[in-house]
Amino acid sequence: MTTKYAETTAHEKYVGRRVDRLDGRAKTTGEARYAAEYSYPGLAYAALVHATIPRGRITAIDTAAARAVPGVIAVLTHENAPAMKPAPKVSMMDLSTLVIGTSVNYLATDEVHWNGQPVAVVVAETPETARHAASLVRPAYQELPAAVDFAAEEPNAIPQKSSALQSGGADKGDARAALAAAPVSVDLRFTTPPHHHNAIEPHATTAVWDGDRLTVHEGSQAITWMRKHLAARFGVPEQGIRLLSPYVGGAFGGKTMVWAGTLLAVLAARATGRPVRLALTRAGVYHTVGGRTPSTQRVALGADPDGKLTALIHTSVARLGRIGGMPEQITSASRHLYDVPDIHLRQNIVQLDLLANTAMRAPGESIGTFALESAVDELACELGMDPIELRMRNEPARDPMSGKRFAHRMLREAYALGAERFGWHERDPRPGSMRDGRWLVGMGVATAYHPAFQLPASVTVRLGADGGVVVRCGLHEMGMGAATAQAQIAADELGVPLESVRVEYGDSDLPPGPAAGGSAQTASAAAGVLAACRKLKQSVLTLARRAPESPLRGRRLDDLQARDGGLYHGGSGETYAAILARAGRDHVEAAIKGSMVKFLAKMLRDQRRWVKAASGAQFCEVRVDRDTGEVRVSRWVGVFDVGRVINAKTVDSQLRGGIVMGIGMALSEETLVDHRTGRIMNPSLAEYHVPVHADIPRIDVHCLDDPDPTMPLGLIGVGEVGITGVAAAVANAVRHATGKRVLDLPITLDKLL
Repeated sequence: MTTKYAETTAHEKYVGRRVDRLDGRAKTTGEARYAAEYSYPGLAYAALVHATIPRGRITAIDTAAARAVPGVIAVLTHENAPAMKPAPKVSMMDLSTLVIGTSVNYLATDEVHWNGQPVAVVVAETPETARHAASLVRPAYQELPAAVDFAAEEPNAIPQKSSALQSGGADKGDARAALAAAPVSVDLRFTTPPHHHNAIEPHATTAVWDGDRLTVHEGSQAITWMRKHLAARFGVPEQGIRLLSPYVGGAFGGKTMVWAGTLLAVLAARATGRPVRLALTRAGVYHTVGGRTPSTQRVALGADPDGKLTALIHTSVARLGRIGGMPEQITSASRHLYDVPDIHLRQNIVQLDLLANTAMRAPGESIGTFALESAVDELACELGMDPIELRMRNEPARDPMSGKRFAHRMLREAYALGAERFGWHERDPRPGSMRDGRWLVGMGVATAYHPAFQLPASVTVRLGADGGVVVRCGLHEMGMGAATAQAQIAADELGVPLESVRVEYGDSDLPPGPAAGGSAQTASAAAGVLAACRKLKQSVLTLARRAPESPLRGRRLDDLQARDGGLYHGGSGETYAAILARAGRDHVEAAIKGSMVKFLAKMLRDQRRWVKAASGAQFCEVRVDRDTGEVRVSRWVGVFDVGRVINAKTVDSQLRGGIVMGIGMALSEETLVDHRTGRIMNPSLAEYHVPVHADIPRIDVHCLDDPDPTMPLGLIGVGEVGITGVAAAVANAVRHATGKRVLDLPITLDKLL
């Protein structure tokens, strides 16, 4: 299989190396400034007042005590706040509408849609004054009936409609009949709780108006889309808004959408005529920023005695808010992982009077692979078969649902290498048979899977006569080394030292970059960087060929190599500096403009031809205290097929980070919602338990580093595949250690004793 992306530079020097992040010094020395660290003359501070009922109307709101506090500038409510325009409707023809967090027009209505909705904003001279005054605001409500209990409302779920982004269901053959006829089967019901993002940097906004021009400092995963949304909500030209997001202190999907804090900070700045900073408390993040949906899932598998799968049924119920939210592709992996003749997939949704859920690392696949891969493991137990052997026996040559080719798939190689590195041959298959003193030892595996795709990206590359290169693209740096990877790519494509490349990013005034979501940003930006670099080299070559004495005269670009700061054919060539000096130019620039029309056409073309995804094999060892039920993850090996590795150091970090989040999902993370009031009961890191260093062993990750010829430079994407399969690998190891199959996350002591 060959495509234009299969072409690579012959003299690569930086791609694939373990390169330190270019922003590392700024972050470790404190030089990097985040959204809540920009100061302006007259800067004021805002704090939110949150509703305490799940649904109803505000009948009165007493702000007198708050307004009387010295230092209070304004108390904004639905009675006195300037109106924003309503949120536009979500449309696949305008991807910027995907960043709508909720449909609520904040402070323009007396309606309350969830427990925690902002109903007032206090603006004051200091953050302490704002928070204190906010605590004195007294709303009164007329409560209305509300549905907030996911378990109770599950029977009211309706089928999810299919869209261009994901399918609500699929069928091949008659899975129900095949399951009934299967000699061996399992039929299991799984549940996963709500989860919340807990980035190191809570959401914060600094907003400054200058007439109709607006400057916003914001930690965002989608600055181009967010700018367009702010322009629509505040009725100003998009070009009059500058959104700055050079550093984002973690996001994982939680900073993709436009949430209440951002809108109300901008609203407060407009209402008061002052620059305003609104930094959410940790509890404020839980109250106003969506998290992962809870789910119930049924996975039923049928097989013959030799382990050949004959039926697969995977159905799910997930949650949306009545005021917004995005369905999760929970059954996605079940479409692609196993060679099954009869498959039934169905996703269902239930709408509740809760804050809209949102994307959270590997939305859908992270919780969907927990159910699917746990069920596969349980089937292996029923068959008395090794879990890896069962998976390999059902590894498809083509996509099971569509029959299309896989663009890249090396799961067999991942499992073989992972088993060797992990020492899988030492596993005694009998549950509870492996012990170390009081600890029951278990080993588990699971498949990791996440689809790959691209978004449109605009890129400008500028080459100076001094040899310096500037890459400009409105991409996002959330800690994963995005700018470093693009600098490596540009350095190799132009044949210049890495230190001569500077990447400008995180600014809406730059050429529009891709949103940082779906593990798509690196590939999307790379496509633009590759195209811009080639266009730039062609421009330089055109300049060189104008000179009769140039050794490049008569040469074609495809005959040349970019190296040593210039273009060469064998031992003959010229440096960029020499070519530009002779032409009297101080720089050459090339621009690539991302096209939504071309993007959609390419997406549809790719979908017709093949299935693209990153995949891998997760290997986990746990130790379970036989008396207390305490679970400790003691070893981890992950082997991944993510195509070509751009930066081995940052890729390892991304994969380890995903695994750590998956271990948290498996063992501790759970957002607790009061099923009577819709109140989140554990909105803090004291009560919502994320893994700490003591919970995590050494994590051995390895990438096969084999390029996908259908992707830019052969890279696929690594941000999300690392979390998929993790919870299942832990659950499967616990099953091996104890003989108990835990179907409900998280795996806590009470479920094992």
